[in-house]
Amino acid sequence: MEQRIGSGSQPLVEGAGFDPAFVPGLTPPASAAPKGPLEKDDPAAADPDEAVPEEAATETEEPEDTRDAPEDAAADEAPVDGPVFEAADRRARIVADHRGVRLCLDDQECEFRWDEIAAVETESPRFGKRFTVTVHTPDRRWYPIEIEAAARSRFTEWDEQLDAVLDAYFEEGAAEEAEATAEAAAAEKE
Repeated sequence: MEQRIGSGSQPLVEGAGFDPAFVPGLTPPASAAPKGPLEKDDPAAADPDEAVPEEAATETEEPEDTRDAPEDAAADEAPVDGPVFEAADRRARIVADHRGVRLCLDDQECEFRWDEIAAVETESPRFGKRFTVTVHTPDRRWYPIEIEAAARSRFTEWDEQLDAVLDAYFEEGAAEEAEATAEAAAAEKE
């Protein structure tokens, strides 16, 4: 009878043990195939000692048209005369304005435009100081966030401010229409 000394398992050549960025079904495994020789016509493949003339480099680059960019950025940041709701604590933040609702918790952020929102729900606890705002989407998902208030008296103030924003920007008919189209799309998939 022969006995083998050492491990009987094969070394990993693909998958998460070999490539930490590998996600089964989403990313193909890293191939161990050697790369082909670089082409001589490619200026990036040329030897570093051979410099591409500056004139040739400027001819291949196209100038950027940045005339429209500042106007677009200014249009996004332009103040809008309308109600704005903003509440924050040391970890969480919520902002509701003309663009939609933005939720931030630590380093995670999500933004919902008004046409992506089916409902916005608020909840203030009977005891405690955590004000909860939940954003519901037409595809039956919800995104809650809790804001810790300095005092319980802030809850009524925040409710009134959020109601003013919702009254100004959130259209009930648009939300119901979006929910109906989402349900129709779900029914077609089945």
